[in-house]
Amino acid sequence: MKNTIQVGFWEKLARIILKNRITILIVLSALTIFLALQWKNLSMTYTEANLLPKDHIANKDYQKFLDKFGEEGNLVVIGFKDPKFFTPKNYAAWNELMTGLKKSKEVDLVVSLNDLKKLEKDTVNEKFVLSPFIDQSKALDPAYLKTVQYDLFHNLPFYEGLLFNKESGSVRSAIYINKALVNTAERKTFILENLVPKIDKFEKTTGIDLRVSGMPYIRTINADNMKGEIGLFIGAALLTVSLIFFFFFRSFRATFISICILIVGVIWSFGTLGLFGYKITILTAIIPPLIIVIGITNCIFLINKYQQEIKLHNNQAKALQRVISKIGVSTLMTNLTTAIGFATFMITGNDLLFEFGLVTSINVISVYLLTLFIVPIIYSFMPLPKEKHLYHLTKTYISTLLNVVENLVKTKRKIVYIVYGLLLVFSVIGVSQMKVSGSLIGEMPKSASFFKDILFYEKEFNGVMPLEIMIDTKKKKGVMKASTIRKMDELQTTIAEIPELAKPVSIVNLVKYSKQAFYNGNPEYYQLPTSQEQAFILSYAKNATKNSKENLMKAYVDSTGQYARITTFMKDIGTDEMAKVEKKLHTKIDEIFPKDRYEVTVTGKALVFQKGTSYLVDNLIESLIFAIAVIAILMLYLFRSFKMVMASVITNILPLCITSGLMGYFGIPLKPSTILVFSIAFGISVDNAIQFMAKYKHDLLQSGGKVKKSVFSALRETGISTFYTSVVLILGFATFTLSSFSGTIALGGLISCTLAFAMFANLVVLPSLVLTFEKKKTKKEELENLDKKIFFATNFTNFTN
Repeated sequence: MKNTIQVGFWEKLARIILKNRITILIVLSALTIFLALQWKNLSMTYTEANLLPKDHIANKDYQKFLDKFGEEGNLVVIGFKDPKFFTPKNYAAWNELMTGLKKSKEVDLVVSLNDLKKLEKDTVNEKFVLSPFIDQSKALDPAYLKTVQYDLFHNLPFYEGLLFNKESGSVRSAIYINKALVNTAERKTFILENLVPKIDKFEKTTGIDLRVSGMPYIRTINADNMKGEIGLFIGAALLTVSLIFFFFFRSFRATFISICILIVGVIWSFGTLGLFGYKITILTAIIPPLIIVIGITNCIFLINKYQQEIKLHNNQAKALQRVISKIGVSTLMTNLTTAIGFATFMITGNDLLFEFGLVTSINVISVYLLTLFIVPIIYSFMPLPKEKHLYHLTKTYISTLLNVVENLVKTKRKIVYIVYGLLLVFSVIGVSQMKVSGSLIGEMPKSASFFKDILFYEKEFNGVMPLEIMIDTKKKKGVMKASTIRKMDELQTTIAEIPELAKPVSIVNLVKYSKQAFYNGNPEYYQLPTSQEQAFILSYAKNATKNSKENLMKAYVDSTGQYARITTFMKDIGTDEMAKVEKKLHTKIDEIFPKDRYEVTVTGKALVFQKGTSYLVDNLIESLIFAIAVIAILMLYLFRSFKMVMASVITNILPLCITSGLMGYFGIPLKPSTILVFSIAFGISVDNAIQFMAKYKHDLLQSGGKVKKSVFSALRETGISTFYTSVVLILGFATFTLSSFSGTIALGGLISCTLAFAMFANLVVLPSLVLTFEKKKTKKEELENLDKKIFFATNFTNFTN
């Protein structure tokens, strides 16, 4: 009874669609125009991806740090390693570059060689004063600049690791962007229209290769590259799927209709982003090409069914009715499973993934409805397809492929299961070798110039990824107590001994510099004051900090003197290495800072990102399990057979296992981009299983419960669409490998790989499992057929006798 109601609904829907063609087209056109107008709300994101929920302890610690010291990712570094720098011409060009940047309204502070300050003792006022390190009136004297070079590397240990590397001779300057602008569009304007042209001019003038890095610079260039790739993805995806579509169907009009549907789908996807006010991120940027690749499969199923019906009875009205009533329900289920695969990202607790999952799942269903309406309506206005348009249904290579598949399912199921088992064992071994990577720059394009600059800073200054340690003394002015300074110095010694971390900077550095200045700049006295010295040296230092404009360390102690920060930078290390570094730091912190007197927090963008990756791995595995469970329940509702659901799930888990194994063997880590592969791939790959099962169930009813006949008739009809859609999806996702972003390349390549294995599984493994699960019925059918053959043979023998 339920099945009758279901079929009646889809037949009624078909009549409504075909009777209201003009009205539906007008509504769809109006909706497209409305969503196109929402594009005005689109803009690129200006912040890093936060992979953790807002209430996660790591996010709370980081926010507490920001509340005390403000945005920490506002540093841009410009450096070089060139012995020719210390000449009048090159120094003058450097002075012009730095002076120009210092005058920019977007810049808060520039710490550079040309206006470097050195700390000196003012015995009259009993305080330290900052005086220029370089006498600009002598800057045209080559001999003087050589003296400056020597003094910099030998007499200013305070700036070592901060502005220069004594061993290699590399030098850099630090540009601090206005914290209020660092996460806005003004940062982009400053970087692209002010900073980059000035750097280009310096390089042309001097021939010195400047190395530029820092999170504001990296994020800006990265976003600019990402923006340029959106058009590339959309164009490549459209071109790829349309060429493959035409190759299969050999019909210009079918191809044109499909392209038009996909273009409208792209408009809707961008419009949805604008409507919700979401920014374009590394994830939401790939939604339009995803919709193209996924949407074309709907076109293939509907147009292929239409042409099959025309070939069968040559009745257009009947064919269009059946396209909607027969394929509508199965394609609805396939699109629901795909949408569920994306929607699982919404339960991770992460805003970035929530936006991606919501918009993609909405647009998957939207493009399905669009195709369900447009294909029958447009074909209803057109003449019947010609014979040449139906030729692909009887192509030799398709028939040969299906014959091979049918033979494997009929006679070699044991071999199929042995291969399945071996692949499973192979996968498990590979999975055991998988690693997790939380690299903040691991998703960035390796070919980009800034990536080479990152490697330069890792080698010369031990990285540019900020790591912060905030110390709460629980008392006002507690930071400047001698005991606190000594504890901070002990922690900094530990940090300096960790090879993955750069030389730390804090108020301790200024205290050491104060002693050096007190002893007339002698670098041998760059150390903490003794108990006898600290009273009068710290009094000099306190007097110096009264002038906030010339306070070297004002960013490292809060206004109350209760909170201090130690800033270091880290290399681009993986999650496992970062966990070891964090453990070392916490062990030392617990050793030297009593918890009843101090509260010490380790935080920073790089650490939050690392923890976010680990969090995603745990939550997306749960999401994948949730997706499989929900899809299985939907299939159980549709097919009312636990065996059919088990066959479909087992079939489509294998490709995920194989992909995981390959990731382990080839050293591809689990990271934010590759984690997404599994839910997406499962949601898409199970579509072909649903198409097969829907046809099998239909034929089972038509044939009076004959399993074998129904399996092979379903395989024959859905095998063509499975092959077509799989090839289109594989090559469609392969277009993502055109990206310069390694994360996007991995996403496209791994999904393509998974879908390739899924095609094999759905064509061969799924029908084999159905026959095995229904073994009793098939044996009974074979006995009945045998009895019939014996009966006819006996009658024939008696008749001839």
